[in-house]
Amino acid sequence: MTAGLFAPTAGTVRYDGEKVQGPNRKTGYMTQKDHLLPWRTVAENIAVPLEIRGWDRKKRADRIAELTQLVGLSGFEKSYPSQLSGGMRKRTALARLLAYDPETLLLDEPFAALDPQLRAKMQSELVRLCRTMKKTVIFVTHDLDEAVALGDRCAVFTPRPGTIREIVDVPLPGDRNILRLRNNEVFTKLAARLWDIIVPEEEGEIR
Repeated sequence: MTAGLFAPTAGTVRYDGEKVQGPNRKTGYMTQKDHLLPWRTVAENIAVPLEIRGWDRKKRADRIAELTQLVGLSGFEKSYPSQLSGGMRKRTALARLLAYDPETLLLDEPFAALDPQLRAKMQSELVRLCRTMKKTVIFVTHDLDEAVALGDRCAVFTPRPGTIREIVDVPLPGDRNILRLRNNEVFTKLAARLWDIIVPEEEGEIR
């Protein structure tokens, strides 16, 4: 609904004060699957949204060079998705998402399929990029540790029909070190609090 891909069944969605009534071009949307085009190279995949927007060849090349440097893919511009590791595929998808510089990033469990170590690295990369580029992020995850590690606020949803059960502020510094949070007492307590919200003591079962 924030991306303007479908309308709410009730009420309205507003972005920057304006009612969302169609595709919201101020947002970028990244799903759990990277959806890279297998017949295109890294550079050509990143170029897709720029081609759609009518950028000329020189402007596209400059932006792609900037992004591959930013996400750590320099030297792999001519590689195809089948030649990339899982983390490099995610970096390519992230670069494509950032290509046209959307204000807000909508991320739907983008790192769920990665192993824990690689997932932590991609989380750190996301925090670094968003801090550098000053992006707003709406991040959907079922991983409570990930929610606390990345979030400034965590909105806990109920089962269908989904409504917000509680919003929890995350008083961790903006320049937090994702790889070191496991030893942070605030992080541990917040993750436990989210778990208690999802699994009420009086019910003793996951809702």
